[in-house]
Amino acid sequence: MRIIVRVLVAVTSILTVLTPSAQPTIASLGSRESETGYLDELMFHTSLANFIAIAADRVGPDSRAGDTSLDWSTDLCSAPGIRSTGRSFDFGDACRRHDFGYRNSVLLEQRWSIDVWDHDARKRIDEQLLADMKQHCKHRRLLDRPTCRGWAYTFYGAVRLAGGP
Repeated sequence: MRIIVRVLVAVTSILTVLTPSAQPTIASLGSRESETGYLDELMFHTSLANFIAIAADRVGPDSRAGDTSLDWSTDLCSAPGIRSTGRSFDFGDACRRHDFGYRNSVLLEQRWSIDVWDHDARKRIDEQLLADMKQHCKHRRLLDRPTCRGWAYTFYGAVRLAGGP
């Protein structure tokens, strides 16, 4: 998937340079369908590694870097006294995607006056956080994996208790 995204970005960049009249239209800069579809794609159909690469460049739904139409900010799920890292885990990337999902669901609901942020959406985003954290734990040392998974479920439980709707 990472290769496909890079190829698409490269092809789009080359076509933009080769076509002097190619200017983004208002519709390509942000529409309800492109933004909600892009949010869904990044949250649930993109590997975490690819999401982090895209987030680093803030690549938006129109494939341009430096996207400001979405909220790319994060606090990396900073839990008081714990943070998103520990000896047996580093959930920073998983938390970055989780923050992206929460913040942009609320943002797009406000921007387009649509129902994006509700109990089901929140649960789906929280479940993706858990899946991302568990995937991270698979790459930890064998002896650290049980503790890592324990922290993953602890973070997930806290998010389910304290999060939005």
